[in-house]
Amino acid sequence: MTRKLRLGMVGGGEGAFIGAVHRIAMRIDDRFELVAGALSSTPEKSQRSADALGIARSYGSFADMATAEAAREDGIDAVAIVTPNHMHIPAAQAFLDAGIHVICDKPLTTDLAAAKDFATAFDPNGPLFLLTHNYTGTPMVRQARAMVAAGDLGAIRLVQAEYVQDWLTEAQPDDNKQASWRTDPAKAGGGAIGDIGSHAYNLASFVTGLTPSQLSADLSSFVDGRLVDDNANIMLRYASGAKGMLWASQVAVGHENSLRLRVYGDKGGLEWAQEDPNKLWFTAFGQPKQLLTRGGSGVHDAANAVTRTPAGHPEGYLEAFATIYNEAADVIWDRINGTNIANSHVPTLADAMDGMAFLDACQRSSSKNAAWVDIG
Repeated sequence: MTRKLRLGMVGGGEGAFIGAVHRIAMRIDDRFELVAGALSSTPEKSQRSADALGIARSYGSFADMATAEAAREDGIDAVAIVTPNHMHIPAAQAFLDAGIHVICDKPLTTDLAAAKDFATAFDPNGPLFLLTHNYTGTPMVRQARAMVAAGDLGAIRLVQAEYVQDWLTEAQPDDNKQASWRTDPAKAGGGAIGDIGSHAYNLASFVTGLTPSQLSADLSSFVDGRLVDDNANIMLRYASGAKGMLWASQVAVGHENSLRLRVYGDKGGLEWAQEDPNKLWFTAFGQPKQLLTRGGSGVHDAANAVTRTPAGHPEGYLEAFATIYNEAADVIWDRINGTNIANSHVPTLADAMDGMAFLDACQRSSSKNAAWVDIG
């Protein structure tokens, strides 16, 4: 039996949210063992977090961790980077240079220029760089992608994606760790577009197989004194002739984590919502609306392959995240063994660069009064 992959973590210490999500996700399929970490900004905080989590090896910095783990016979195979955005590239580069595979939270970084420098230096034959766009691991998202690819919707005409929340409707206190870095342009790069708009954009591209060529974005900061966008209204143009709309907001009162996707072609349309992830609505033109359910009748192998429990037992956010980790384990083992896995859906540097091009285009367009701009 293949051993568990030894994993390290950068960030995700005391007071962090997403680190705990990664730790749960990596354990669901039992493919990883978390053995090392540089979990916080100081050695003392890192050690406290490591002790609380039972992590054997704690480091005061990611640079020390990369050097030390690369020198160990039982060193980590991969590292999960779950820091604020501005630290993603420095940490990723340190581990890639040390020969260690990287699983990084999105977006890649705070600006496109830094992303391009990183991509230029990246060796595609070296350690892997993988990205955690977790919603693509949802079974009914895989179902939607398979249906589009099979031509069930016909030629795609309209794409509508949205991810809206209300948790930043008011200014947040300085000690709100989750809000403080997300509203700091030096650490986040963008506001709602980077934090959640990037997920909506990636989801639309993943399901449709289409990447927009142009966009027009109106970014707003509704909360007084906020230095990043908290609402984005974006129109999209595709080279195929399809048109799209994307709405990302963190000031939409009444919404918690409302990620939705609607895709319409000349033969049919589909609708999916993250807050009800086990259902996918499909309508063939001229036919009654059809409800497809995870694990139910008529579902593609692509969805069943990432389904863990029988129909009627809900699966959601954590399981989708676990699917990304499971697929990451597959491709990492493939690279270690010198083989190539076919048709992996785990996001890569290419997806990271697509996301950065989107964020950059949104900011350029909004600065020009929502002018149409090329993406990339």
